[in-house]
Amino acid sequence: MASRMLWRRALSLTTAALDAACMPAHDGLVVIDDEAPDAFAVPGLPGRIVVSTGMLHTLDETEHAILLAHERAHLTAHHYAFVALAQLGAAANPLLRPLATAVTYTIERWADENAADATGDRRRVARTVGKAALASHRASALSRAAGAVLGFLGRGRRNPLASAGPVPRRVAALLAPPVPRHPVLAAATAAVLAASTLASVEAAHDLHLLLESVGAS
Repeated sequence: MASRMLWRRALSLTTAALDAACMPAHDGLVVIDDEAPDAFAVPGLPGRIVVSTGMLHTLDETEHAILLAHERAHLTAHHYAFVALAQLGAAANPLLRPLATAVTYTIERWADENAADATGDRRRVARTVGKAALASHRASALSRAAGAVLGFLGRGRRNPLASAGPVPRRVAALLAPPVPRHPVLAAATAAVLAASTLASVEAAHDLHLLLESVGAS
């Protein structure tokens, strides 16, 4: 199962990268004529930020800057790689599914904080996240070409693990004082995640070998 997940994820990322390279963009921004409010980042070399006209009409100019800062954070920090590793671990070990969900939610919070740092207005970022979510709730979601995209509203496509968690939690976190940075804790968390993923993949491989040996005998 983990190997199939790895293949599907690699194919998804490759497709997203090719789609991004073919998208006509201005400074990495692609505007799609669609009244459904949505925005997402497509990884690639270079990556692309895709925004619907419906989202642009929903937000004002200051909120446009917040939206772009959020999506740029997804691209520059390679958040899709974190999601891919977490989903791979969850595919190999179902006990890690809550961790995969938490990772996807955390990268949305990460991008929210980057937007707050870039604009210097946490309350404005919170308002933008809530405003976009409410507008999207009243409209149909924009169809996406690849499963590797990361959206401003924290919605994933084709994979239930890509849900970023409730938008109200993100808004509440932005309205609260910023949490002090703890580099050691962040490094420890990354190490635990990497170790868990590798252990799960190794366990899945060992199980595969065991089943093969049983079948051969």
